[in-house]
Amino acid sequence: MNITGKVAVITGASRGIGRATAIELAKRGAFVIVNYRGSEAAALETVAEIKSAGGDAVCMAWDVSDYAECEKNIKQIIDTFGRIDILVNNAGITRDDLLMKLSEEDFDAVIAANLKGTFCMLHFVSRQMLRQRSGKIINLASVVGICGNAGQVNYAASKAGVIGMTKSAAKELASRNITVNAVAPGWIETDMTKNLSDAARERMLSAIPLKKPGGGDRVSGIRRRRLYYRSGITGRWRHADVAKKAEANLAQDSFEIAAQGFFRT
Repeated sequence: MNITGKVAVITGASRGIGRATAIELAKRGAFVIVNYRGSEAAALETVAEIKSAGGDAVCMAWDVSDYAECEKNIKQIIDTFGRIDILVNNAGITRDDLLMKLSEEDFDAVIAANLKGTFCMLHFVSRQMLRQRSGKIINLASVVGICGNAGQVNYAASKAGVIGMTKSAAKELASRNITVNAVAPGWIETDMTKNLSDAARERMLSAIPLKKPGGGDRVSGIRRRRLYYRSGITGRWRHADVAKKAEANLAQDSFEIAAQGFFRT
C-alpha cells in the first residue's frame, strides 16, 4: 500500500489508537497532521517519533466538536498543503456511569466529542475531497456501538451513531470516488480506558479469550495483512467477534482488514 505524498488528517492523534495510526501512515509515506485537544507535549512526541523514523508531520490543536474551529483549521490545512487525501476520525472520550446515575452533562459531552466531532470533520473535509474527486475516510466506532455495554449508554449511542453516519455519508460521496468506512475495535488499552472501574474491566475481560486488552500500536495495523477488501468498498463497518477469535485484539483484525483496502489508491 503506497500512500507516499498523501496528506492525512488524524484526529485525537496525540495518544493511543490515533497516535499509532499517525505513526503507521507516516511510515508508509503520508504527510500527517496530528490533531490534538489536550496535551501539546504528547502531540509533539507523536510528531517527533514520526520524524525520527524518517516521516513528516505537524501537530495542530482544535476541538473537533466545535464547528467553527473545524472550519477554520481545515481551511488552514487546505491553504497550506493544497489537499486532504485521508481522514481518520479517531478523537473520542468516555464518561461512563450507570443509566440511572448518568448526568446530562456527561451524556452531552460524549455525544459532542464522539458523534458531533465526527460530523464536523466529515462536513468540512468532504467538501475538499469532493473538489478533488477522491478521498479515504475512516471513522472509529466501537463494538460497544454494536453490542451495547452496561454503564456506557452515552458512549454506545455515540458509536452507534458513527456507524449510521458512516453508511449515510458513504452513499452521498461514493459517486465522487470518496470511500467512507468505520472500524469498530474492542477493548484497547489507551489513556481513555485506564479509568475504567474494576467491575467494567472485569466484564470486558470476560468476553476476551486471552483475558487481556489489545494495544493501540496493533490497532494501527495497516501494516501486515493482505486484504480481501477492494479499494472500492465503502459504507461498511468492520469488527471481529471476540467470542469466535483466539486473539484478544479485536481491533488488530478489524483495522488491518479495513485500512489496507480502504486507504489503497
